[in-house]
Amino acid sequence: MFTFSLTFIRHGETQYNREKLLQGQGVDTLLSETGVQQAEAAGQYLKDITFTKVFVSNLQRAVQTAEIILRNNTHCSGMEMVLEPLLRERGFGVAEGRHKEDLKNMANAAGQSCRDYTPPGGETLDQVKLRFKKFLKALFKQMLDEHCSSGSGTAAAASDAPPHGSADDGLQGVPVHALVVSHGAYIRVAIRHLVEDLSCSLPAGAKMSQVFSPCPNTGISRFVLTLTQSESGPVLSAARCVFTNRKNHLENLPDAE
Repeated sequence: MFTFSLTFIRHGETQYNREKLLQGQGVDTLLSETGVQQAEAAGQYLKDITFTKVFVSNLQRAVQTAEIILRNNTHCSGMEMVLEPLLRERGFGVAEGRHKEDLKNMANAAGQSCRDYTPPGGETLDQVKLRFKKFLKALFKQMLDEHCSSGSGTAAAASDAPPHGSADDGLQGVPVHALVVSHGAYIRVAIRHLVEDLSCSLPAGAKMSQVFSPCPNTGISRFVLTLTQSESGPVLSAARCVFTNRKNHLENLPDAE
């Protein structure tokens, strides 16, 4: 058995986010000034966590966010991130570059909810989920290949539990930590897959509306996953959600979308 943590963080704010414009994959912009501040705050919040691997969407807003987070990290400032196209934002087709209200109007005209509607040329939610499943499959294999044979998958000695809201919530006794820097719609699909399809347990008292709510810019979510090796490959034997959409690090920053 091998246990590791998987921490998701959404990129910092862009000007398109501020103006409520859809970016998807076709609009590839850098962070706004506020977005840079958010990424710096997230980096400071996570600075003492030793991430073993860092996987990043290859869109500029995610790469810039990851670079800032790693630069602030006490242990990972020189780590090379893995640019992963499977972590790109959901493609919104003809709606990219347009206001979110336009997407709602297009969905209404089609008689569908905004969440379930796929604009012409865009990705369905199932297609986004398939990308995430491909990423997870490769991640699980890599984790077992790199860590299980060396014995690093055994739990480390547990230390005192941190205060609630601490950056290292859920990491006690977990030896390996992976960070994923991605996008709002993608992370929402990923969390839903982990909880609904992979039967991930939720924190006590967690409300589903919060678990599946839109992720704010640099919002942080964390899962602890346990793998076993079978003849057909890695098998997820246990999954626990520690928290979703945390934004404690943004409390002293200006409001952003």
